[in-house]
Amino acid sequence: MDLKVKYRGSVNNEAIFLITKDIKVVVQFRAPEEFLLEKNLPFESWMDTAKIRKYIARRSIAPRLSILVQDLRHGMKKVNVEAQVLETPKPSLVHTRYGNSALVTNAWIADETGKIKLCLWNEQANCAVKGDTIQIKNASVSTFKGERQLRLGRKGTINVLQTHVTQTNQQPEDISKNKVYA
Repeated sequence: MDLKVKYRGSVNNEAIFLITKDIKVVVQFRAPEEFLLEKNLPFESWMDTAKIRKYIARRSIAPRLSILVQDLRHGMKKVNVEAQVLETPKPSLVHTRYGNSALVTNAWIADETGKIKLCLWNEQANCAVKGDTIQIKNASVSTFKGERQLRLGRKGTINVLQTHVTQTNQQPEDISKNKVYA
């Protein structure tokens, strides 16, 4: 594991750097030359820049694996999540800005690290119920009215991995009285 930083040149007063790991390109980025000339540059806070955060959000090391809810950030795309449905309000009929009517609901889902709102439209609005374990693929993370939420969009999918089974308080001896129809 050998990381190398290589200066590639300058364009419009910005230095271009290439970072490689062994022979594989990790990232190419630009940095303003005035930034590089600053003294006492706190390198620890350099990773907090918006460009670096967006780049890391866009590039998922293992895009097929599920991401934890606590790691979801605004602007992430092609997100895969496995979570349990905490709450599914009754879908509402809304009128879109295009003059169409649509069903929409904002379900709450969670994993062991946190919870997030999941916006479901039309036929997806009724596909998951409280207690279901679901898998979401190719979603995006956005913010609406100050809250993070997952959106499926056109390419996103939702699959129910495990349905919630409602338990009844039936005594074992009462089960034998049940009739089975085949």
